[in-house]
Amino acid sequence: MVINLSEQHSLISNWVSELRNVEVQQDRMRFRRNLERIAEVIGYEISKKLDWEEKEITTPLGTSTSKVLSKQPVLATILRAGLAMHNGLLNYFDKGDNAFISAYRKHQPDGSFEIRLEYMSCPDIEDRVVIISDPMIATGASLVKSIQFLKEEGNIKELHIVCAIACTVGIEYVKRAEPKAIIWCGDIDDEITAKGYIVPGLGDAGDLAFGAKLQS
Repeated sequence: MVINLSEQHSLISNWVSELRNVEVQQDRMRFRRNLERIAEVIGYEISKKLDWEEKEITTPLGTSTSKVLSKQPVLATILRAGLAMHNGLLNYFDKGDNAFISAYRKHQPDGSFEIRLEYMSCPDIEDRVVIISDPMIATGASLVKSIQFLKEEGNIKELHIVCAIACTVGIEYVKRAEPKAIIWCGDIDDEITAKGYIVPGLGDAGDLAFGAKLQS
């Protein structure tokens, strides 16, 4: 299932437009905050689909029967670009467990690249709901490899993928690899370059959020 939140008018459309805007992009703090806000709204929408249970709460004047999450989700992200969206999800699922995955493109002299995975910090994910965030789904290759890396640690009960912008090519690739996953997108673009960049996209989310890096 793919949910494109830009299909309905909401503040997400405003935030996505600012993410794309070359002038607004000069403000790194605002860029990170927009990613964070998009993730917060998506986190709220995801919460509606999770399992809840009734719990009796003691108040200063009596008791109240409230609904609470049956089990906290695992929040996973791909370093470094996913940190701002991860923080947005963590603002809402503040008791959730966390997983961090190092995945990057290793570029070759001919312009091609391969996905390298070098590190993962992960809690117990057996039979857990996992929410993985990555600002952009371009080819989908790094995301799929990261999910496979996670699944080596246990069986995921339910998988939610959170991104700001995705490409249709990448979405189809992810859907073939993870047909049961629910993909939440701030917006979807149709074009991708030969080097794997989304058009019109927004550029390199990691660089815009945290500064330019040395390319390797």
